[in-house]
Amino acid sequence: MNLYTAFSWRIAKLQQLFLQAILLCLLITPALCISAESTQQQIIGTSQAFLEEITSQYLADNTITGRHSVTIGRLDPRLRLPACSIPLQASLESPAQPVGRVTIRVRCDSNAPWTIFVPGHVNLYREVAIALRSLPRNSVVQAADVQLSERDVSSLRQGYILNLENVIGQKTTRPMQPNQVVSANYLKAAAAINKGDEVVISAQGSSMFVRMPGTALEEGAIGQQIRVRNTRSKRIVHARVTAPGQVEVAM
Repeated sequence: MNLYTAFSWRIAKLQQLFLQAILLCLLITPALCISAESTQQQIIGTSQAFLEEITSQYLADNTITGRHSVTIGRLDPRLRLPACSIPLQASLESPAQPVGRVTIRVRCDSNAPWTIFVPGHVNLYREVAIALRSLPRNSVVQAADVQLSERDVSSLRQGYILNLENVIGQKTTRPMQPNQVVSANYLKAAAAINKGDEVVISAQGSSMFVRMPGTALEEGAIGQQIRVRNTRSKRIVHARVTAPGQVEVAM
């Protein structure tokens, strides 16, 4: 009977200890979760404020007009970092300019230091040139073909153009579709002289100025060098296009 009583007492004691352990886990685990959640919120808040500040400063320093928005990516919910007893420090890891996808380095410099890399994104919206209609290759862009419209330029890998004056009068190097953003890759200077055009060749030295007729052997925009045949001598020279029907050779 005594043996049975002692055995029963041990079972009861083990059950009591087991219940206490469970209760302790229930008390500790939520505290750990709250601490981890608080640290993540601190990391996100620090990253958000830092990215907003450096983006505004970057746009102001470079006189970039437009509106922007800042987004911080989600952190791994399994992340467990000790709470930092001092303010967190943030710096831009990459790229050099806070536009598009960025990575922020957030660190704690307390007695238990740690560092984490936080993803973010900066959307930058600007008025850029877009096509209003389909434009075949080798089309000369007219004023009615383009307009300025707001776009998120952070995702425009091929570039964009802010001034319609840099688009109108240019020739397309490839087809363009309606609402497509116009980039410099799609344009080239329209030819001021076409192949076969009759031109006036000018040559000027320190004490003389000569003008002679010629024929363009290739097209060229103002400022470009093209091959021209001198009508009188039949010689082929390289001349710079200065205006429609006008070329100049160096002496």
